[in-house]
Amino acid sequence: MRLKIPFLFLMMALLTSVAPAFAGGGVKKVLMVVTSSAQLPDGKPTGLWLEEFAVPFLMFKEAGYRVTVASPAGGKAPVDPRSLEDKKKVQRWSRVAAELDETMPLAEVVAERYDAVFLPGGHGTMFDFPGDATLKALLNKFAASDKVIAAVCHGPAGLVGVKKADGTPLVAGKTITAFTDAEEKAIQLDKVVPFLLESRLREEGAKFVVGQKWAAHTQVDGLLVTGQNPASSAGTAEAVIRMLKSR
Repeated sequence: MRLKIPFLFLMMALLTSVAPAFAGGGVKKVLMVVTSSAQLPDGKPTGLWLEEFAVPFLMFKEAGYRVTVASPAGGKAPVDPRSLEDKKKVQRWSRVAAELDETMPLAEVVAERYDAVFLPGGHGTMFDFPGDATLKALLNKFAASDKVIAAVCHGPAGLVGVKKADGTPLVAGKTITAFTDAEEKAIQLDKVVPFLLESRLREEGAKFVVGQKWAAHTQVDGLLVTGQNPASSAGTAEAVIRMLKSR
């Protein structure tokens, strides 16, 4: 009997420690889709804005989620050199940046395996996200399955042109935000990008909400979460985590 009681307590402790992983259908899985576009039309380098990937990635991992990183082309994802200027932050994110060395090609992603999709920004997204049929199909599957869709800064470029089964734009009637026209003009890239993201989303029927320039601003409408700029990275990820915890 002396041997059985400690064994019983040991088994109870082990079950308690793993219970959170199996609650609510198991460990939550988040797909992060980053750009493969490395160059602006004028030849200057662009790509992913590192903060918009690193901050949410670390938050998702801290929450206990499994994170898969994918991109339209797969392989090494380009990082905008302008997002590497804060050396202290970049040093903190060094191990996270390694996740970008070998991304999964979007064509290999199985939407049914994930609970949420998160689109970080960077100007590269303006050139490959809107015209990517695979990304559009993927987002449609997430929407049709009532899964969380999130995007920050220029990441909502991936929402452009996505249409639901009835032919209406995915963002029509949705309260959202993204990198604003005013912010684009302030950094003098409004003549470089193929279109102004705020204006295009409004054209597709979105109820676009403009926050203060460069300040954190996140909008949540149903299962759609959007953030305005790099400063909104944490707030956008927090909203995703709250949703996944409640599901």
